[in-house]
Amino acid sequence: MTHPLFGSHRPLVAILRGIAPGEAAAVFDVLVEAGITLIEVPLNSPEPFVSIETMAKRAGGRAKVGAGTVLSAAHVDSVKDSGGMLIVSPNANPEVIRRTKELGLESYPGVFTPTEAFAAIDAGADALKFFPAELIGTAGIRAMKAVLPKDLPVLAVGGANASNFGEYLKAGCAGFGIGSFLYKPGASIADVAARAAELVAAFDAAA
Repeated sequence: MTHPLFGSHRPLVAILRGIAPGEAAAVFDVLVEAGITLIEVPLNSPEPFVSIETMAKRAGGRAKVGAGTVLSAAHVDSVKDSGGMLIVSPNANPEVIRRTKELGLESYPGVFTPTEAFAAIDAGADALKFFPAELIGTAGIRAMKAVLPKDLPVLAVGGANASNFGEYLKAGCAGFGIGSFLYKPGASIADVAARAAELVAAFDAAA
């Protein structure tokens, strides 16, 4: 059963680092068709706000689109202006989290320690992104989950893929952010579609 935050969306976030606006529509379409409907465009990609706007206009309620690598409150405003709904960061900046909630967007800050996790929760985070998950490991995630609010979803990002979803879910993760395993700049649409289908099948089997 998915967390209410995700609703009908699988808790799999596609991280499209490096995507160019010209690819945005085609990549968006194959991801949604495969069943990956939470999509982030990291802001260190070329013209990220153009890609976000392109995808947001295509979403039509089928998907939630937003930005990753959001490091300032000003960037939150730009994401909102582009039609984005998700604000994902590698860090837990209270100013970014608070601005996200002021604008009615969803906040997914990155945390690595209990101190960062509780600071993010206090600022209003909707979910926590354990990053990099491969360094925290399932034992670390399990230990942190023991003290975090039970109803707060956590995502594993960095090292999570189709081969280890089950281990992270057992450790208490609700879902995942998937980057280079799913998309790299220059990847063919057919390759992205195949990888998306593999991830969805693996997640459904593990969940």
